[in-house]
Amino acid sequence: MTESFTTSSSTTTTTTSSTSTSDSPIALLPPSHRRTPSRPARLFRTVRSAFRSFPILPAPSCRLPSPSSLLVPRPTRDGHIHGATRTTGTLFGYRKSRITFSLQDHPRSVPLLLLDLNTPTAKFIQEMGASGLLRVALECEKKTPAAASSAAKTRLLDEPLWSAFINGRSIGYSSRREPTDVDVKVMQLLHAVSMGAGVLPADLTDPVDGELTYMRAYFDRVVGSKDSETFYMLNPEGNSGPELTVFFVRI
Repeated sequence: MTESFTTSSSTTTTTTSSTSTSDSPIALLPPSHRRTPSRPARLFRTVRSAFRSFPILPAPSCRLPSPSSLLVPRPTRDGHIHGATRTTGTLFGYRKSRITFSLQDHPRSVPLLLLDLNTPTAKFIQEMGASGLLRVALECEKKTPAAASSAAKTRLLDEPLWSAFINGRSIGYSSRREPTDVDVKVMQLLHAVSMGAGVLPADLTDPVDGELTYMRAYFDRVVGSKDSETFYMLNPEGNSGPELTVFFVRI
């Protein structure tokens, strides 16, 4: 199963046998606190990214338009989207459990976001390998006018509950959660991996749940507004590998 989506990179080590471990756990660094852009910068980014991060799944039908109609920003020669912020994204999970999406500043930092997608790990990997093109849309509702003041202070990625869709198909709800000891251990084991995919054996993660499958890559983070953000996976294999885009929209 894992061979169908395994990627490689000349600068990283992605196989299970080469994932480095040590007697003492790696200490993960806290997320960086980036300065909030000035008002003119935010306005410029909003206008420039209006067609990048606009809701892809119109409510209530949530039908995805054809890939040719999606307005995807053009990457530069190195695959990086101009004006975007680069982050590290990891998809991981046990074969019989739900897959988890993690976002980090870099592979050695504490996760900024841990989101349980309501779909089995094996099914998600199989679908990604078969189609080669996945659009994950996560939608949440804006607060009522009575709670508008508190809602204005809630960052988009801090929302606790999302309606989730994969290629226009509803998979129910996905929830944000805090990292567990197992999550921290997985991030510590993968601290030296910047891009790649593989399997962590059960004796390194959880002997009860078995092997843990993971896929890690760089994502370009494009902020359209306070209510929309998009993460584009940067494929080390260029156009020959699978494509994954994750949309966060507050409507």
